[in-house]
Amino acid sequence: MSNEADSMNLTHHFLIAMPGLQDASFARSVVYLCEHSPRGALGLVINKPTDINLKNLFEKVDLPLGRDELARTPVLQGGPVQTERGFVLHEAVHAEGQDANESVYASTMTIPGGLEMTTSKDVLEAIASGSGPRKLLVTLGYSAWGEGQLESELAENSWLTVSADPAVIFDTPIEERYEKALSLLGLQSWMLSPGAGHA
Repeated sequence: MSNEADSMNLTHHFLIAMPGLQDASFARSVVYLCEHSPRGALGLVINKPTDINLKNLFEKVDLPLGRDELARTPVLQGGPVQTERGFVLHEAVHAEGQDANESVYASTMTIPGGLEMTTSKDVLEAIASGSGPRKLLVTLGYSAWGEGQLESELAENSWLTVSADPAVIFDTPIEERYEKALSLLGLQSWMLSPGAGHA
């Protein structure tokens, strides 16, 4: 049993909430897992918009938003932990001649699978100046699970899992991300029964 738990690594996977999951933070949510290890897991909900857009967010941190195409993009509710803090999920950005495992930003988690998650203000400053990552998603807060917690939720049929597809994160309208993530498993939401099935 312990070997199976040790070997489960859902980094760069989507967690897709089953209909029976009624928790307000996670009902009908798709969570992108940035990190999963025996110590726990950390992820960002990618389909729950707040009423703040990036233009509002940049005004709050006294930065101009140098990219008009992002102004109306909603900031998302990344999860119930540290909801005042911003998290930027983005494509990997490397400076010329720099090691591929090193990000150009101060506080960045490099996620196996090609994405990065940055919490330092320098990524916002880069976006403000009109540069920065082309593809990005900004959340307030994140989702976290302690040791063994996610595994037990999976055992209770609270979540489906599938390898993450960045196109769902960056190229799919927010309201379509739940169905799009399910389609990666060949499923649609009407096929899922609200009760957890135990054979």
